Amino acid sequence: MYDKIFPPKKILLPNGKIILEKRSRTPLILILIVIGIILSLEFTKFDVYQLIKKGYEFFFIIGEMIPPNWESLSNIWTPLMDTIKMSLLGSLLGSLAAIPVAYLAASNIVRSTIINTIAKVVLSILRTLPTLVAALIATFIFGLGTLAGTVAIFLFTLAYVGKLLYEQIENASMGSFEAMESLGMTRVQAFRNSIFPQVLPNFLSTSLFCFEGNVRYSAILGYVGAGGIGLLLKEGLGWRDYASVGMILLVLAITVFVIETVSEHFRKKLV
Repeated sequence: MYDKIFPPKKILLPNGKIILEKRSRTPLILILIVIGIILSLEFTKFDVYQLIKKGYEFFFIIGEMIPPNWESLSNIWTPLMDTIKMSLLGSLLGSLAAIPVAYLAASNIVRSTIINTIAKVVLSILRTLPTLVAALIATFIFGLGTLAGTVAIFLFTLAYVGKLLYEQIENASMGSFEAMESLGMTRVQAFRNSIFPQVLPNFLSTSLFCFEGNVRYSAILGYVGAGGIGLLLKEGLGWRDYASVGMILLVLAITVFVIETVSEHFRKKLV
């Protein structure tokens, strides 16, 4: 069927022979992409007319945020510090907890398939759990406030850093590890003195990168009662106080920029 629609091109060689040029798959790929887009629009009930009709309201809200309400600045500092503190604490605890979990998941360190599988399944389950859902569950267990947000960030960091760390451990050079084991060290001692120093720079870089993202994610957690600056965002949008929302977003953007700049500086030192 494909050959009939897009027949191969014939090429005449100087010796009189005719060969068929290799057919390009580009037309088939383009057709599949178009079909996929059409099916996606149909399944999601995407309405281009509504997008054009209502899209201007987005720019209307942005316009209402400018200029921001500078008088609300004094009310932002405490929730902002709560956001930074729960991001920092959750990232720190999650990164530290990722070390033993990654140790158990690394098949070249722990020779038990059962332990490896359990550790990897735990990390996989935590990665598939959205941070917002984790925060919502945490609010039911620990109540409203920054503790729930810290727990949600902790779980996300544990899954994210743990996944990358155990892959780095499995790709580490095992020569020094085996040499230390032959000298009488335990596997934990050999890991601490040979493998962990190899993966430490990447581990710290990953943890810092995760902390950058957690500051942004934690701003959303207030929508489920996890505390921080997200609660102010929810109230401002609920009351349609877009000027105050603009002030919150401005402060948050500056904070994230500063944290990313400092974090990037240290990550470059680690590489």
